[in-house]
Amino acid sequence: MFLFFLLCAAAPDAPPIPHASATRAREAEAPWVAFTLTPAEQICFQAVVDGHPVAAILDTGVSTSLLSRRFVDAARMRVRGGHAALAIGGTVASGWVDPSSVTIAAHTVQNPRLMTAPLPPATTGQAAIDLLVGSDMIAHYALDIDYAAQRFRLLPSGSLPFAGNIAPLRIGGEWSSYVTDLLVGTHHLSRMAIDTGDGSAITVTRGAWSALAEQQRPTSSTISYGVGGAAIVDLAIVPGVRSGAAPARTVEMRIEPSGGYTATIGMNGRIGSGFLRHYRVLLDPHAGRMVLLPGSSVDTPPLRSTSGLILRRDDDRLTVLHVMRGGPAEADGWQAGEQICAVDGLPVSAQGTLHWPVDTAGRSVRLATCTGVTRTLTLRAFY
Repeated sequence: MFLFFLLCAAAPDAPPIPHASATRAREAEAPWVAFTLTPAEQICFQAVVDGHPVAAILDTGVSTSLLSRRFVDAARMRVRGGHAALAIGGTVASGWVDPSSVTIAAHTVQNPRLMTAPLPPATTGQAAIDLLVGSDMIAHYALDIDYAAQRFRLLPSGSLPFAGNIAPLRIGGEWSSYVTDLLVGTHHLSRMAIDTGDGSAITVTRGAWSALAEQQRPTSSTISYGVGGAAIVDLAIVPGVRSGAAPARTVEMRIEPSGGYTATIGMNGRIGSGFLRHYRVLLDPHAGRMVLLPGSSVDTPPLRSTSGLILRRDDDRLTVLHVMRGGPAEADGWQAGEQICAVDGLPVSAQGTLHWPVDTAGRSVRLATCTGVTRTLTLRAFY
C-alpha cells in the first residue's frame, strides 16, 4: 500500500536458478498458502512473528517489510530510530524493530530488520493487519498468486508453473520496486510498479495521464487511503489496456495530482490487485518476467458509481467518505461526513450488500439521514 521514502533497504541478491529437474521438484513441494481479500482487495494471510500468528498482507509495493506499532507495543519490542516515511496520503512516523523470526509460507527468516509504524484500519478497509510482507522477503522467489482459488506460494526463481501472457518485470528504482511496462491505448508507459498491497486497478501520475489520448475521457474523483492518510484523486474508465500480450478491455484508472506519491517514488504509475485479481499471476523479477493467465472475470467491467457517494458501512449507518465530482450527490449538496440511517424506508442495519450506489441510471432512491431528514437522489451516469 505504501513504500518508504529514504529508509528502504534493497532486495537481497537472487540465488542461482537451479536446473530444471530440481526446480520442478521444489515446485511440487512448495506449499500453497490460503488467503482472503480484505475489503480493500489486498491479499490477507496468516504469518508467524516470534511464534505468534499474525494477519499479514502480501505487499509488493513495500520494499521493507513492516510490523504494526500495535503488535510491537503489545510484544514490548524495542523500537530504534524514528524517521518520517513517505506513504500514500502523506508521511508517517516510523522506526526499526528486530524480531527473532518471521515465517511466511513455510519459509522462515531469522533475525529480520523490519520497520514499524501505525497501520490505520482505513488502509485495509477496516481489516486488522499487523504485518506487511514486502519485496525484501519475497523478491528473490517466483511469487505464484492464484486469485481465483485464493492461494499463493513462493517458488524458486525460474519456475514457470503455468502458461500465460508474459510481460517484462524487474526490480528497479531507488526503492527496489517491482517494475513493468503497460500499454494504454497506443501509448507505452514504462516504470509501472506492481503493487499487490494496493486494492485499486491502475494508478498513474498526472504527467503520465496528460500523455494519453484517454485524457479526453470524462473524469470524476474518488478517495484513496494509505498509512499516511486520505488522498483525493481523479478517476476515469479507460479501454484498451495491455500488459505484455494480456489485454484488458475496460479498466478503472486513478490519476494522482502533480507531486503525488507515485511521482515522488519515481514511477509513472502502479498496477494493483484491482487489476491483477482477474488473472493468475506469476511475479519473478529475477527471471525478468511477469506471467498473466486470464481468469473468467477478466472482461467484467468495473462498477461505476451512479450515485456519486463513496460510503463506509458502520453497523446501523452509512458514513459519506467522499462526494464524487460531477455526480448527482454533488449536485444535490451532499457533504463528506453525513450519515445515512435508512434507504427507501429500510434501516441500513437490515440491508445486505449495497447495490443502490451503482444501480441503474434513472432510479430514484430515498435516503434518510441520521438527523431525520429524507432526501431523494436520482441516479445517473456521469463518468
